[in-house]
Amino acid sequence: MRKFPLLATIIFTGFYLSACSKQIEEVSEQPTAQEESSFQTYSAEEFHKTTSVFGSSINADATAILVSNDATGIFNAYKVPLDGSPVTPLTHSTVESIYVVSWFPKDDRILYTADKGGDELNHLYVRELSGDEKDLTPGDNLKASFVGWHEDDKQFYVATNERDPKFFDVYRYQVSDYSRELVYQNNAGYSVESISPNGQYIALSKTITNADSNLYLVDLKEENKVAQLITEHEGEVEHSAYTFTRDSQKLIYSTDEFGEYRQAWAYDLNTKTKEVNYKANWDVSFTYYSKDGRYQVVGVNADAQTKIEILDLSTMKPLTLPKLPSGDLRGVNFSNDANTLVFYINSDTSPSNLYVHQLGSDNVKRLTNTGNPNIVEDNLVSGEVVRFKSFDGLEIPGILYKPIQAETQKVPALIWIHGGPGGQSRKGYSATIQHLVNNGYAIFKINNRGSSGYGKTFFHLDDKKHGDHDLKDVVYNKYYLQSLDWVDNDRIGVIGGSYGGYLTMAAMAFADEFEVGINIFGVTNWVRTLESIPPYWEAFRKSLYDELGDPSTDKERLHSISPVFFGHKVKKPVLVVQGKNDPRVLKIESDEMVESIRNGGTFVDYLVFDDEGHGFSKKVNRIEASKKYVSFLNDHL
Repeated sequence: MRKFPLLATIIFTGFYLSACSKQIEEVSEQPTAQEESSFQTYSAEEFHKTTSVFGSSINADATAILVSNDATGIFNAYKVPLDGSPVTPLTHSTVESIYVVSWFPKDDRILYTADKGGDELNHLYVRELSGDEKDLTPGDNLKASFVGWHEDDKQFYVATNERDPKFFDVYRYQVSDYSRELVYQNNAGYSVESISPNGQYIALSKTITNADSNLYLVDLKEENKVAQLITEHEGEVEHSAYTFTRDSQKLIYSTDEFGEYRQAWAYDLNTKTKEVNYKANWDVSFTYYSKDGRYQVVGVNADAQTKIEILDLSTMKPLTLPKLPSGDLRGVNFSNDANTLVFYINSDTSPSNLYVHQLGSDNVKRLTNTGNPNIVEDNLVSGEVVRFKSFDGLEIPGILYKPIQAETQKVPALIWIHGGPGGQSRKGYSATIQHLVNNGYAIFKINNRGSSGYGKTFFHLDDKKHGDHDLKDVVYNKYYLQSLDWVDNDRIGVIGGSYGGYLTMAAMAFADEFEVGINIFGVTNWVRTLESIPPYWEAFRKSLYDELGDPSTDKERLHSISPVFFGHKVKKPVLVVQGKNDPRVLKIESDEMVESIRNGGTFVDYLVFDDEGHGFSKKVNRIEASKKYVSFLNDHL
């Protein structure tokens, strides 16, 4: 999977569990909306009255979960008691979104991250028991991230680029007083992937090409701390680290050496031998262990939907849970003693809710009510995974949402293009998608060639063919939609964010096929974008250039596929939406794209959020954007 997604999103993965028929206990049950005999549409405000929630860290005494939610309109940290008692806010930010990381191992201090206005220069903070908040990574123009806890619960590890903006060093912090020491200075452009529970080993990766990478181990007990290559191979093979086993004896890592999909392999730190740990007919997305090492959680990316298996390593059998509500499970986590399990359930028509289960018991308890009780779920739509053939016969997957209005009339349609390059549209609740579909717009979330999740061959089919083969997939997606008897053939548009915004503008400038386009902070000048990538992307700069092109040697082609230089060719209405503080797609790109289209005489509307970056974290802005999409489409499609 590419490690440079241009579209910043929070993804909560789901999992699959074997189940038997038991009991569900609802806590603080939300009111059930009155059954209605006729279909209803809802406003953007109604759809965003849902609460987005994530985080599943369980505190030391297994009495509460640490989450972030946006109930106030902006993400803050909250304590969710496991007994169903009222939720307690832990932070009260009104400006910056707060994203939780973890409780401290022995008390109710918390770690969280935040940036400023979407600039992506995240710092790591601690909230003390007193409520005071402290920046553990102070300074300007630096980016920091949490790496892991030491198994002694007295230390933790943080990566920052404060010494050199291009590279991340690793520091060990003391839990007692937050004093720190540099344990690994990264001078060679490695990516820090994982640290062993005993603090002895750091797993690093290094990109060779966009299809080839290696893993290294650093033994911190050694004086010279040399990175040792552990993935010698022939040809192009991608590797990345998942985690270490809890006894610090093995590194579990990802490799696509043995087929189209990524498998989990185990590298024994003592014998230097390797063996398969877990494989499937899809990519293994992640794996990790309960703190006591008894359970292994494995997530597989199965056709745009994550399926998880929890293995009881004492029996080597899947864990069995009580019968659960319909939907996908996400964000699974165990208490320190592995007696308590928490997770989320999410579906296309229902936002994530948090549940807790005591292993060995017969019931599952629901802890949150994130939906809007005024919305009747029967008025919402689940997506269907479908495929169509593109210009060269290649099957292209996607997720199709058919509006309820299509049962009685033909409806307009939008092709929704994900970010990346190399992202993937997936199943799951989206207030924006449901708002559009509820208002009568069919949505096809295309996973065009170059998307992740469908094998390495499919993944690399768009390399240096952007604005060509991937755009043809979008055009042939239109032809597929026109083959459906419930779609209005003359009212099909395109919408996307970041890289999807690029393909949206490419479609409007280079293909006379679509009636409207909605460009959400899309790349429009590849030369500028690739020349201005953040310094902390240095570790995968070459990989990025391998896929898209090096602006120093490939400027002519990059210019030719950049829509900003061809705004005069755009003949149909366009809406552009941009965050002022976006560090990935600079606001000047959208400014110039809008000017270029207007100079060509075509209508373009422009919405800028002054307090956002690459993605909209504040609920009021998400509402305004969603309202703008629908009003623009109502006027022009």
